[in-house]
Amino acid sequence: MDVSLFDFELPEELIALRPAEPRDSARLLVVHPDGGLEHAHVRDLPAYLHPRDVLVVNDTKVIQARLRGTRERDGSPGAKVELLLLRRLGPDRFQAFARPAKKLHPGDALKLGASIAAHVIARGEAGEVEIGFDLTGARLDAAIAAEGETPLPPYIAGKRKADARDVADYQTIYAREEGSVAAPTAGLHFTPELFGQLADAGVTREHVTLNVGAGTFLPVSASDTAEHKMHSEYAVLEADTAERLNAVRADGGRIVAVGTTSLRTLESAATPDRVIHPMARETDIFITPGYAFRTADVLLTNFHLPKSTLFMLVSAFTGLDTMQRAYAEAIGEHYRFYSYGDACLLFRRP
Repeated sequence: MDVSLFDFELPEELIALRPAEPRDSARLLVVHPDGGLEHAHVRDLPAYLHPRDVLVVNDTKVIQARLRGTRERDGSPGAKVELLLLRRLGPDRFQAFARPAKKLHPGDALKLGASIAAHVIARGEAGEVEIGFDLTGARLDAAIAAEGETPLPPYIAGKRKADARDVADYQTIYAREEGSVAAPTAGLHFTPELFGQLADAGVTREHVTLNVGAGTFLPVSASDTAEHKMHSEYAVLEADTAERLNAVRADGGRIVAVGTTSLRTLESAATPDRVIHPMARETDIFITPGYAFRTADVLLTNFHLPKSTLFMLVSAFTGLDTMQRAYAEAIGEHYRFYSYGDACLLFRRP
């Protein structure tokens, strides 16, 4: 498909720089199966779900993945460097994006923050580097947590620095599996009170894990979706979770995916017969209009970037024409966009 079909103009002032307080006070644009639009708030979610429905949330935890420091060569401090940790390669090794990458060479020593010593193992062609650390395992994790910064997405980080508020704000209240460099942002809207109301309404909850990579923020640079290479991310769906999800559907309940990462995990784990299976592997599933969904009936998600794979996914879920109209409505009504913004509740088009 022509990537320009997924483009739209967003006024810069609609990019949210802080989340709503409380979290579930964010606005919610409800997109019904017939394309009808309704304005609500996230706290109203129980009114749109049924007993026996199940929420599927991504329990990944964002690490303090942005590290700043200096390159040291021949015993002398040199250029300032910034690393964005992307994925763990071993107990003492990470793949990272470096800035400026051109100033780093294999063998260069790095001093990151006040307590982390590292060195460059290899450098790729697109700014990525492999970094070896002097610390390992839990000691390295603790040092990264102490020295690193919250890896805010570029549309926020370009306007302000990460601060102490972001450590809590850019994390879901159920995060438990460390490994992401970006939050599964639909989950940021939940509060203990909202979960309690959903439970009272007969809505259950299941967890999957997908470690969100920095590629989630990248627009599609190709002119046709067929030419785009999707980034790969590690996802886990446990066997008992798969069994319960299949049972919910057999009992007439609906699967409500909280966020595009949960939905991508579910779709990666399902076979064409619509049975969900356990998985623990990389997935690079790329969902565009025309895709036949196998799992979720409902999707809670934030508003996404123009020409992004995420806007393509929601357009596949609800219909491109419907999503273009929904986004135009959201912009006209001054909804807040992106990671710290408002949400929409999408019911899959029949």
